[in-house]
Amino acid sequence: MEHGTTITQFISEEQRHASGATGEFTALLNDIVTACKMISNQVNHGALVGALGSAGSENVQGETQKKLDILSNEMFIQCNEWAGHLAAMASEEMDDVYQIPSEYPRGKYLITFDPLDGSSNIDVNVSVGTIFSVLRCPGGIERPAVRDFLQAGTQQVAAGYALYGPSTMLVLTTGKGVNGFTLDQNIGEFILTHPNMTIPADTQEFAINASNMRFWEAPVKRYVDECLAGKEGPREKDFNMRWIASMVAEVHRILTRGGVFMYPVDSKMKDKGLGGKLRLLYEANPMSYIVEQAGGGSITGTHRIMDLQPESLHQRVPVILGSRNEVERIQGYHTEDV
Repeated sequence: MEHGTTITQFISEEQRHASGATGEFTALLNDIVTACKMISNQVNHGALVGALGSAGSENVQGETQKKLDILSNEMFIQCNEWAGHLAAMASEEMDDVYQIPSEYPRGKYLITFDPLDGSSNIDVNVSVGTIFSVLRCPGGIERPAVRDFLQAGTQQVAAGYALYGPSTMLVLTTGKGVNGFTLDQNIGEFILTHPNMTIPADTQEFAINASNMRFWEAPVKRYVDECLAGKEGPREKDFNMRWIASMVAEVHRILTRGGVFMYPVDSKMKDKGLGGKLRLLYEANPMSYIVEQAGGGSITGTHRIMDLQPESLHQRVPVILGSRNEVERIQGYHTEDV
């Protein structure tokens, strides 16, 4: 029976077209795929294995951790620490860099990851996911430090996410477009189901947490007000508003049918000394890479996210991404307001 192209076949085929490829990068991606399969299995079993609910602890950002946050973090590490492809890892759930244990060989790549994005939704059975970004470790570094991870998004070698929803999907870019794979539970393999994913340049859909409206800056409020005005307003068309509170699910919707996702900086965040809500290294950069590779745009409001020079391991930034023409319009509103 023909099952289609597996992700292993797809990655291997890409390796054949890369001059000087050693197979190390391919093997790393395969380990990431294994980690996502394991996390998917744990998420799918949920309460059956006692994995739901709070862990009674907080992460470095001061957020309450779910049991699955911790389990997913451990699974991702266990799948990727032993094979000799990584020099170190950094996770949204850990305070500092995770060094590869001394009993394992070290490789030439670094990885940053959010093991379970949207975990606040897990107890109500709403889609969550895993986000990852692969970087090259600077040459001559035997024990990577925080500074070695502080690379602009343009330096990413690969980025992707796994979506744990009605079906489990893995979406991946290595800088040559974006491809989506669906997990076939019968054979335990991700199968290419969404080749060459692209984001329509125009849209009539936006996603934002409207409960924060009173805190928004003028450019964001202007954009949303114009959308809500519909056909009778300056945009002369009706818009739909969405909000899932899971970045993986929001971005996946945009990749499949277009739209704009906004988590802008607002006065409430500024009062807390925060530059935004989402993490640059674990969420904003990998998702921006995917969105741009699919033909979309991704900005802070005024600047391209992937051009930012990271300043700290858990730095937060505002994020506005999706259909290119809408993102450019929002950026224009911010520029006018400066």
